[in-house]
Amino acid sequence: MTAPAVSSSNAVFPFNLVRADLESVEAAVLQQARAFDPGVEGYVSYVCKTSGKRIRPALAILSGGATGGTHEGHTRLSVILELVHIASLVHDDIMDGADIRRGVPTAVAKWGSSLSVLLGDSLFAYALELATEFDDTQVCRTIAKASRDVCSGEILQTQRRFDLNLSVVDYLKMIEMKTAALFAAASELGARLNNQLESTQSSLHDYGLKLGTAYQIYDDCLDLVGDEKTVGKTLRTDLARGKLTLPILYLLESATEAQKQKLSRMLLKGEPMDTSLLAGIADYDGAVERAVKFAQDMLKSARNDLTALPSTPHKQALEDIVSYLHGLLDDCRAIR
Repeated sequence: MTAPAVSSSNAVFPFNLVRADLESVEAAVLQQARAFDPGVEGYVSYVCKTSGKRIRPALAILSGGATGGTHEGHTRLSVILELVHIASLVHDDIMDGADIRRGVPTAVAKWGSSLSVLLGDSLFAYALELATEFDDTQVCRTIAKASRDVCSGEILQTQRRFDLNLSVVDYLKMIEMKTAALFAAASELGARLNNQLESTQSSLHDYGLKLGTAYQIYDDCLDLVGDEKTVGKTLRTDLARGKLTLPILYLLESATEAQKQKLSRMLLKGEPMDTSLLAGIADYDGAVERAVKFAQDMLKSARNDLTALPSTPHKQALEDIVSYLHGLLDDCRAIR
């Protein structure tokens, strides 16, 4: 959730409050490579340095701070969740044939699919090994379930590529699993490590799930309307890979049968699509607008999940994340 060059959001960048904590997590993540065999250590170190935004650790720390304060357990939780996320990115890059991530070659580009699959597997296994060190076995179970959901969501998305019959309900289920599951685990467990009531843990779980879902919708919209130089990654690739995202599903809902067939032929070509081509199919602007509104409504609900928390700077930061993402979605509406 890096700050864009231009944003309509007036919210303070929400991770500033926990910047020092995230620096500690960053150092701890990089140290994990030393736990591997010397012959493997270099591979682990490389992918840990190239993976990014540390959103999940930020949520775990902010949730802890909002429910009694952070301690060493929150750092450990943050490292584990980030290792699971890194493992999923290694596998994502294999499936997508991605050559570059954050400006550097991906693991699959450097070492090929076979080694990269095993590297991702090793990171998943190591993260779950670390999770067993918590005295509370429910923490380990929650991390394991979230890890399973991430992988299952990717399987379902791969299974439904190029499927023009994909429903909005099925799409939301997939992104809840592959993206939002770790957001939810981070928010929920941040409170659990402070022995908070089940109701508080549940509310923060729901907050994370909604936030993660809205974040994925934002990313899906950005793929269609964003500027590559500003965003810093290749865009207009979801459709080329057969990934049907929420704005595209809304586009299909408004299309005639002939327009759907035209889109189907475009999809099967497997080439990046210019938005002008999509605009000629059906109500492209309306589809993006609907997707943005859906995500922003979800963010309003996520904010409501924080109501019962006491007023603290950490609670305010959790609310600021909602405001910040709401503003980024406004940017998608403005630039299409």
